[in-house]
Amino acid sequence: MPAAAHDNAARGSQLLDDQLCFALYAASRSVTQRYRPLLDELGLTYPQYLVMLVLWQQDSISVRDLGTALQLESSTLSPLVKRLEANGLVRRERRTDDERSVAVRLTAAGALLRERARTVPLAIGDAMGLTPEQDATAKQLLRLLTANVSRG
Repeated sequence: MPAAAHDNAARGSQLLDDQLCFALYAASRSVTQRYRPLLDELGLTYPQYLVMLVLWQQDSISVRDLGTALQLESSTLSPLVKRLEANGLVRRERRTDDERSVAVRLTAAGALLRERARTVPLAIGDAMGLTPEQDATAKQLLRLLTANVSRG
């Protein structure tokens, strides 16, 4: 079978192992499960950890910009932020320059949690077992895939 015909047959396959979406799903579940015990020690869920990563990078951010960074809708993000606020890690404040906008800021406890979380990326990186080049390639391909699918 010519290469082009084989590629088309593989693309049209209904075999589970031929589905890129299943490979992504299985990888995502495995990685998220690997995070669970590490994040349990920090008192965070995986989505809460993602919020904290953004805030550790940028201490004050609008809820809208936080949602954009995490690719989350407000209806999903609001409960995450409220829970982090109830746990004393962040606080929400109306912006003085725009009363309609709410900023999310780290509390002292949220900033201190960053130190305890420093081992998480290292442990996950070790679990993935990728070389730095493979890691960079995987991220590049996943970002491209996300951009392509989001466009369509």
